[in-house]
Amino acid sequence: MQRFPCPFCGLRDETEFHFAVEAGQARPEPAGAVSDQDWSTYLYENASPKGPAREVWLHLTCGEYFILTRDTVTREVIGTEPLPGVAE
Repeated sequence: MQRFPCPFCGLRDETEFHFAVEAGQARPEPAGAVSDQDWSTYLYENASPKGPAREVWLHLTCGEYFILTRDTVTREVIGTEPLPGVAE
């Protein structure tokens, strides 16, 4: 089992976390005017780069979202940080 460091709670088992989105991916707006194709692209077409990637994750236990930087090839966690504007 992999362990992730929550910037608020410390090192925890991966089962306590949920992937949200690639960091920097802009949500299409306004929601009511977005086509089905644009929603599908936003939800399912990710860059999935090999190597370091920044992703937004949710720690289900504390309810906080944060940015996790990890290597998608080795699965090594490079670091975590609160989302901008969220106090530690």
